[in-house]
Amino acid sequence: MKKRTIQLVDVTLRDAPQCLWATRITTAMMADLAPRLDRAGFEAIDLAGGAVFDVCVRYLREDPWERMRILSGWVKKTPLIVMTRSQSLFTFEFFPDDIVELTAERIFANGIRYHTPYDALNDMRNMIVPVRAAKKVGLYTAGGVVYTLSPVHTDEYYARKTKELIKLGVDAIYIKDASGLLTPERAKTLVPAIKKVCGRLPLHLHSHCLTGLAPYTACRAIELGVDVVHTATSPLANGASHPATEWFTRNARRAGFDVPVDLAPVEEVAERLRYIAKREDKPLGQIVEYDEFHYEHQMPGGMISNLKSQLTPLGLAHRLPEVLEEAARVRCDLGYPIIVSPFAQFVMTQAVLNVMGKERYATVPDEVRKYVLGYYGEIAGPIDPNLFDRITQGAEPTKARPGDLLEPGIPRVRRERGPFASDDDLLLAAFYSDKEYKALKAAGPINTNYPLASTPLVTLLKEVALRPGIRSFHFIQRSKTIA
Repeated sequence: MKKRTIQLVDVTLRDAPQCLWATRITTAMMADLAPRLDRAGFEAIDLAGGAVFDVCVRYLREDPWERMRILSGWVKKTPLIVMTRSQSLFTFEFFPDDIVELTAERIFANGIRYHTPYDALNDMRNMIVPVRAAKKVGLYTAGGVVYTLSPVHTDEYYARKTKELIKLGVDAIYIKDASGLLTPERAKTLVPAIKKVCGRLPLHLHSHCLTGLAPYTACRAIELGVDVVHTATSPLANGASHPATEWFTRNARRAGFDVPVDLAPVEEVAERLRYIAKREDKPLGQIVEYDEFHYEHQMPGGMISNLKSQLTPLGLAHRLPEVLEEAARVRCDLGYPIIVSPFAQFVMTQAVLNVMGKERYATVPDEVRKYVLGYYGEIAGPIDPNLFDRITQGAEPTKARPGDLLEPGIPRVRRERGPFASDDDLLLAAFYSDKEYKALKAAGPINTNYPLASTPLVTLLKEVALRPGIRSFHFIQRSKTIA
């Protein structure tokens, strides 16, 4: 019997550092990694999306469009991925249809060939324009259905949402498990339910390791019909990141699957990542302990650490468990929004206000009010009528597609912020304030020179030898040349 082939999508350059390094990976750091990942035989390589645009613009002062062009020159064989949050694109704001359409055009024009949009509420009306625009310009489009746990997010719910997404014309489906909630037991029913609807369309699994279960769940998921698994090179795997490419590949092969990935260049990338982590004082991924409480609050690990750092100066760090308990209650109150951006932030903010205030929901942010009124899309579960009235203060809810409520954005951006040298600049101005935009443009071209490329071998060996768990003899054998 012929072995079934399992493809891999690599997340080493985008989602892995987003989870473990707060997205602080520069283009220069990628210079020695990207060509090796390109040689490994991945289906695609994740490059931009999520927090990447924000961090590039606000903190690294690197033009994310320029990063796409540079990496397209380094990665010759493997499609590069840009992920978008449906009509929110790269930020928490909802953008008009014309901005969404132009973004798809510029993603393709800057060398990207693979697109992975998802909607944070699984409202597939918010995916109509992103998918249509991506397909129009020629992007291979894998659409996401976002996984969560709640009484209303059943297997039937996910089968229905997958069917709606397929009708939009996507090339593949992926299960987006941002909080690492999928267990082997749930995969046993969920994966077949979604795969049955997919038919011949490939089904991906994109799952994080926040509960420590994702590596095992992925192995079980491929037995149940998953065709593509998203993985990270081992130093940036586990923790809040993804299963390790090396270990998943070996386990899948031992189970009788064909995984057409060459691990030799992946191991070279792993060696270089350890060096970069040591030089930049960045953490490596660690396997996390199983935490039952995580299934209640469902907050991503990065958000919890950020909240703790914000509460500490106020002398309130000891109340973090109380805030997380309240976040679980808020989520239930609000009809079970999925804990991904921006709704993870909305729920956590409301939880903090409820804990710190004299009365729950005495203060409600505008974003929470808009969510309850339907301005971001479909709410999966019921909201108590009394709470609904308190939050909305008598405002009428909407059932319209959120994009239909927005005026065209391009004429306004041209009028208020133009003229622009390119459509890339126009979009950056649409996404960011004038202050951030001007600071980015003043920073000049991206630096692509990282010390790793010219570091003498003896210095590199001394640096890497300090890291625990390095197989020094193996490293010396493989590192006769660094470039």
